[in-house]
Amino acid sequence: MTIEAEKQAAAEAALAYIPENGVIGVGTGSTVNYFIDALARIKHQIEGAVSSSEASTKRLKSHGIPVYDFNGIGQLPIYVDGADQINSIKQLIKGGGGALTREKVLAYNAEKFICIADKSKTQGLFGSFPLPIEVIPMARSSVARQLVTLGGNPVYRESFTTDNGNIILDLHNLTIEHPIKLEQTINNIPGVVCNGLFAQRNADVILLGNP
Repeated sequence: MTIEAEKQAAAEAALAYIPENGVIGVGTGSTVNYFIDALARIKHQIEGAVSSSEASTKRLKSHGIPVYDFNGIGQLPIYVDGADQINSIKQLIKGGGGALTREKVLAYNAEKFICIADKSKTQGLFGSFPLPIEVIPMARSSVARQLVTLGGNPVYRESFTTDNGNIILDLHNLTIEHPIKLEQTINNIPGVVCNGLFAQRNADVILLGNP
């Protein structure tokens, strides 16, 4: 089974968790794209969706699925998204696609957070995937200096702007032993909008595609 087939299998499995007649939260990324395509088959069973990115919004609308402003929705029954890395207690690193802030907003406001991924996302020490951090542009250098003191190597993501108009620093070479503490520490650095550790709000269910 290829990685793409694993992603699609996980995405298809998430359909079993979709409640009827509700507005669901939809994340961002290659695995989520498979989920959106699968969701189109049962779009008559849901009211619509809220989306964590402009890219996902465009894909949802292309299938005729209504997309709502989250400000008018409030609590979500379910949020479905992928991950860049997953540890043994369902904590995640997310943000490889740069949508981490909106993803975290939806995850925090969902009754159930379903993570869909291929099995490779569970391999390696937590933190072997660079930790994305969304930063306001004027604070790029000052935030980077603070991240160096944590022991990592922050790298500016060239030619990339988030949907919120900010930049991304990817923090390399940092083994993450205490995810919740690190999540809080980084978020307290002035200029940081959000970081890609989903530790305080971890996933409720992990669906891994594998042979």
